[in-house]
Amino acid sequence: MLTTSLTDDQLAIVETTLDFAQEHLAPRAEAWDQQKHFPVDVLRKGAELGLGGVYVQQDWGGAGLTRSDGVLVFEALAVGCPAVAGYYSIHNMVAWMIDRFGDDTQRARWLPGLCSMDTLGSYCLTEPGAGSDAAALSTRAERDVDHYVLTGVKQFISGAGASDLYIVMARTGDDGPRGITAFVVQSDDEGLSFGPNEKKMGWNAQPTRQVILDGVRIPADRRLGGEGDGFRIAMKGLNGGRLGIAACSLGGAQSALDRSRAYLADREAFGSPLIESSALQFRLADMATELAAARALVRQAAAALDREDPQAPQLCAMAKRFATDTGFAVADRALQLHGGYGYLSEYGVEKIVRDLRVHQILEGSNEIMRLIVARGLIGADR
Repeated sequence: MLTTSLTDDQLAIVETTLDFAQEHLAPRAEAWDQQKHFPVDVLRKGAELGLGGVYVQQDWGGAGLTRSDGVLVFEALAVGCPAVAGYYSIHNMVAWMIDRFGDDTQRARWLPGLCSMDTLGSYCLTEPGAGSDAAALSTRAERDVDHYVLTGVKQFISGAGASDLYIVMARTGDDGPRGITAFVVQSDDEGLSFGPNEKKMGWNAQPTRQVILDGVRIPADRRLGGEGDGFRIAMKGLNGGRLGIAACSLGGAQSALDRSRAYLADREAFGSPLIESSALQFRLADMATELAAARALVRQAAAALDREDPQAPQLCAMAKRFATDTGFAVADRALQLHGGYGYLSEYGVEKIVRDLRVHQILEGSNEIMRLIVARGLIGADR
């Protein structure tokens, strides 16, 4: 990954995270994928380096890093395994939302465990009938004196069944975004259950299940923010989550590029190493250039989010769309450069292709990213 224009502190962050990824993630990534193993012990080892609370204030056990720092962290992690890096990104989105929108009692209750990853977090917005149109969700939370009773089903929830804490968006008011409220549900709450682990194309190193809420009764102090604030909270969380997934695409694609360069240098055809072919060199050059452009956009969006620029949501959508499309395209070309060997699991490239494909869908599909950007453009002209 390119480290130009980084501060000394950021260079140290990259080096430390990359060392962790290469030592603890990369050697076991293939096995985890094949066995569908969720490496909780390794996640917690990463938390010792601050990876469980990247954006959380240091007062609550976090690393207190910026979004500009965070995209470096998730790119470096994804060099080792995009699926595990993706879960780290989601977990950190949950921790940030509690730090940002919770009160001090809620922060003290949940953040230390989230930062150590003794408590694992999941984000519950999508439903079977409400994917891209998140404001149409139907999960309800009925007020009952000093409690809420939650009923509904959430779909495609990363970490479900293994996580201890779930931020759930539920409807407390009328239709539309203003009727949505955020709640914290715990794994031991009565009425909470999970569907079977989904059989997926990629991201097999983390579970994905339905989260089923059947009259889950929780105290009112589990509400995050005020009634009706949930959609705003969810969207602000997704701005950062989109950058995390964009950065994961960069890291996975960088790994695929590095593997291709090594393969072409080692493989011979017609009496000379493949790396000496100008045509193949040009392919590598294009892949590296496209990744550099995507990386620049991701870092620009992260800086905008750090300074709370009004255009940050647009830039986050641009970065997510461009980086995930680019990352998948680069990984796919890396597989092609490997020829038949790229199709074999032992070379690791086909796993990267499978893992990166879902990045174009989750945290808001890339079609929705285009819609966000287009609406910003139309609004700016009126």
